[in-house]
Amino acid sequence: MHRAEPKQPATGLPQAPNRDKPWSTSQRPRPGLEIDARFEQTDMSLQPTPLSAQALIEQEPIRIVHGRRAVCDGGGGPLGHPKIFINLDKPGPRPCGYCGIRFEQAPHHGHEH
Repeated sequence: MHRAEPKQPATGLPQAPNRDKPWSTSQRPRPGLEIDARFEQTDMSLQPTPLSAQALIEQEPIRIVHGRRAVCDGGGGPLGHPKIFINLDKPGPRPCGYCGIRFEQAPHHGHEH
């Protein structure tokens, strides 16, 4: 049996400075005064609002790769993520499953080898 999640009132506050709406259907809205007593004397517009990672990744340019596979390790060496190989045989950009950076195979202008 599926238990319905209680609907929380919208606070009118954006989720992040660079994104107005939630990025997931299960994401809770930012807390407001009407939700919890601990926010009773808190001005939520003055609280930190980190930038949305999804909106920042959308601004990241697509990396063009001259080959059939892209390699992504998140950059930053040990601060990145495990190295993965991304198959670029299908047309269009392909995102990294860890960090979301998109890769696309360079268009072929013939069959030079």
